[in-house]
Amino acid sequence: MVERLQSGARAPGGPGPVERAVPAFARPFVALARLDQPVGVWLLLWPCLWSIGLASDGLPDVTLLVLFTAGAFVMRAAGCTLNDIFDRDFDARVERTQRRPLPSGAIGVRGAVAFMAVLLAAGLAILLQLNLFAICLGAGSLLLVVLYPLMKRITYWPQAFLGLTFNYGALLGWAAVQGGIGWPAGLLYAGGIAWTLGYDTIYAHQDKEDDLLIGVKSSALALGERTRPWLIVFYVAAVAGLAGAGAAAAMAWPYYVGVALAALVLGWQALRVRIESPPDCLAKFKANGWVGLLVFAGIVAAQALG
Repeated sequence: MVERLQSGARAPGGPGPVERAVPAFARPFVALARLDQPVGVWLLLWPCLWSIGLASDGLPDVTLLVLFTAGAFVMRAAGCTLNDIFDRDFDARVERTQRRPLPSGAIGVRGAVAFMAVLLAAGLAILLQLNLFAICLGAGSLLLVVLYPLMKRITYWPQAFLGLTFNYGALLGWAAVQGGIGWPAGLLYAGGIAWTLGYDTIYAHQDKEDDLLIGVKSSALALGERTRPWLIVFYVAAVAGLAGAGAAAAMAWPYYVGVALAALVLGWQALRVRIESPPDCLAKFKANGWVGLLVFAGIVAAQALG
């Protein structure tokens, strides 16, 4: 591992389908925005859609769903860009991230900052379509977005801070529908944070050897061989938060079927993940997109019952 880090060896794999489909000048920006890695968008989006669905009187408003979907794509891209600006020196020393546009030199820092400014402007344009309370609440999330990339230098629990950031949509979606915050949104937010602690700990196990060498902290390093029982704790808390949010919102029975099916996927992750295998960690991490879909399907089915 040391030799690979010092030699500047590149990670395997080439550009994805979106990157190949755009003109050559745009490819580094597609890579910077992670458009060929959509699982991150889904993990950011699902708490938004859950909250919109729980807060709605009947089926969720399609316009809100479209706005939040667009916002998730834009803000995830902006967050990845900011993270890469802060982490460009670390990324150059980690095998999995050496090919990213900043450490590889495909984009300079000024170009990345300009790209992020465009993304933030687009995000603001989307946010301004919401009610005043939601606009103010959404603006508050920027502090979390800026601080998150720094947490891995400070604490072994940057995953907890990612949970605060990635699940903020649980509050914002409710506010966009109701014009305020209610108990279901708070319980959903808490459950989402626990969910993120689980899936991002699994994700962090991919880089733990490199992280040790370069001095980056993570929950994977903090927990080590105790990861599995803690994953169970995190996921039980996540399911409890989801169930509590549904009860507080007086959801019908299909919602709980969706949560139960999602719980099975979470249990499979916790019990079957092989933390010593980066490919298996990545596969288990990606399965969380299905967790979000199952919960949302339960919400839609419950609301359809009226």
